[in-house]
Amino acid sequence: MSEVKLFSGTNSLYLANKIADHYGYPLAKQTISHFSDGEMQAVIEESVRGTYCFFIQSTFAPSDNLMELLLMIDAARRASAGYITAVIPYFGYARQDRKDKPRVAIGAKLVANILEAAGVNRIMTMDFHADQVQGFFDIPVDHLQAEIIFIPYLETQDISNVIFAAPDVGSTKRARNYAKYFGADLVICDKERRRANQIESITVIGEVEGRDVILTDDIADTAGTLCRAAEAMIKKGAKSVRAICTHPVLSGNAYENIENSMLDELIVTDTIPLKQASPKIKVLSVAKLFARAIRNTHENRSISALFVRKETNTLFDP
Repeated sequence: MSEVKLFSGTNSLYLANKIADHYGYPLAKQTISHFSDGEMQAVIEESVRGTYCFFIQSTFAPSDNLMELLLMIDAARRASAGYITAVIPYFGYARQDRKDKPRVAIGAKLVANILEAAGVNRIMTMDFHADQVQGFFDIPVDHLQAEIIFIPYLETQDISNVIFAAPDVGSTKRARNYAKYFGADLVICDKERRRANQIESITVIGEVEGRDVILTDDIADTAGTLCRAAEAMIKKGAKSVRAICTHPVLSGNAYENIENSMLDELIVTDTIPLKQASPKIKVLSVAKLFARAIRNTHENRSISALFVRKETNTLFDP
């Protein structure tokens, strides 16, 4: 079987090192250098001929993270790597998955095309903004689900009075999965926007009085939706409100919004590093899950097998 090589982009080293520790292999040697104008150059410092290469890089802002990933992939392809997998815990531009108005780009499809053109053979990611983004690729996509990280954590908490909530209609499927797993009820927030990142109003559909509410979402950007939804829940009589969210983008005034919100806790993963600590934010690591998925990929074993019930607690890495 071909040798495995794990690489990391500059801004995902914090996660890649943890993945490498769980996998049991050190990160391979490479150099990312910069010209005086900011142009990047990726150099792989060891042979990758015929090897399985895994490039770990979340493509959060700035766009340099995506460009760096593309350069690493191109360097490996030109060095005769046997099989190249882009491990993208947070897949940026996934929110641009359709034309919702005239004359707009479908950014998710564009990024998919660019990655394939660079020479990647496989994509491994977590919680696309919309499941259909997988269809933008003509190569295999391993779409990992953060539920396997959040569920064991929630099982350590008192969930006897819990009701799950979708902060918008788009999150209904995700919230329903949690509700079904725990045998809990579900409520939905109907959100109206004026423009991106600016919410006009939120209406709670369902009864939350006296209940402990858990909001579920994939991305917390400015956290405006979560904070407004939490406020709406409390006004309708909810006892407490927490939120679970896979990708902590947390841009703009997000940290201030969370601190001043009705949220008791925001539980996120480390697909994106936090810009600052917050007593209201709890971070769970996805490193063990990605390490196991990488091993299963290399050994031609099932990825979906990781999500059966017996595996869940073994992948929980608090």
